[in-house]
Amino acid sequence: MNPARFRVVAQVVERDGAPKTGTSGGKKESSIMNGMRDWVRTGRVVWIGLSLLGGGLWICPAVCRGQPATGAVRVPEGVELFEDVVYGRGGEVELRIDIAKPTAAAAAPRPCVLVIHGGAWRGGNKRSHVDLILDFAKRGYVSATVQYRLCPQNPFPAQVEDVKCAVRFLRAHADQHAIDPKRVGAVGFSAGAHLAMMLGVMAAEDGFEGSGGWADQPSRVQAVVSFAGPTDLGADDLPEVSVPLVSDFLGGSKAEKADAYRQSSPVTYASAGDAPMLLFQGTRDPLVPYTQAFRMAERLTEAGVEGRVELLIGAGHGWAGDEQKRSMDAMFRFLDARLNRTGP
Repeated sequence: MNPARFRVVAQVVERDGAPKTGTSGGKKESSIMNGMRDWVRTGRVVWIGLSLLGGGLWICPAVCRGQPATGAVRVPEGVELFEDVVYGRGGEVELRIDIAKPTAAAAAPRPCVLVIHGGAWRGGNKRSHVDLILDFAKRGYVSATVQYRLCPQNPFPAQVEDVKCAVRFLRAHADQHAIDPKRVGAVGFSAGAHLAMMLGVMAAEDGFEGSGGWADQPSRVQAVVSFAGPTDLGADDLPEVSVPLVSDFLGGSKAEKADAYRQSSPVTYASAGDAPMLLFQGTRDPLVPYTQAFRMAERLTEAGVEGRVELLIGAGHGWAGDEQKRSMDAMFRFLDARLNRTGP
């Protein structure tokens, strides 16, 4: 592995966007900053960006929750939306997807981004991110937001099987929607971020492809953006409040389901050739500790995979306002670069 491939950026950004040196002043934030300097010195992570928030704790605000569906969707000019398209089956369940794309004829196949909702693998709705896929379509992407089976009625690996099926469906219909099957990315929020990371690191031989359909198509994506996603479900750093959520997802405790805890963790599969990742994480997240993002970044770096951790000092399990806009802008820039978007 060539260390010259990696670049480390450690920058604190205040709410007005002006660069700042030093720390946020709190003991925890100072400790985090010292830890980040150690990572810079040892080259243990590709990129690190730090954003300083004014404090406070939000549980799933806009950036992780999306916007609730409130009736008819307002589709912008130049974009078309296909709703509730059946993309496969999960057991006896018909699985559906919403797809947005530009109305203009494509001069060449377009990059595609799958958006995956959160909700602790047991709740949430694909409709919460329709506005985001419309934004992607305005930028020249084909984008989709996906329904997947929920626990505890459908424990792991149902959710992984379903999102893998969705990627295969999109590739199988590449001609119909002018998708470039070699430029597919995934964006996820919370539990959806976990699933997006699984799409970036799992090869077909790793299993959990399921029987939903389109078996002739690959399910691995070429770029991943994670907003507050857990990466190691069996780790001791998971807070107590998250333990029953993970247990419901995996169908039992770590003692009862040791293999499932390992098989469901993105860090397990990190290897050369995985998708580059942009990982957003708040330092005061009560559900997913920021050390989970560090662990994923370290595994990817060891494997020679590009990645970026955007650590938001003082943020909880999501963030809103100016920080949300900055995060979305960074997400678009990352995907534009990794998926070679050339324009709308």
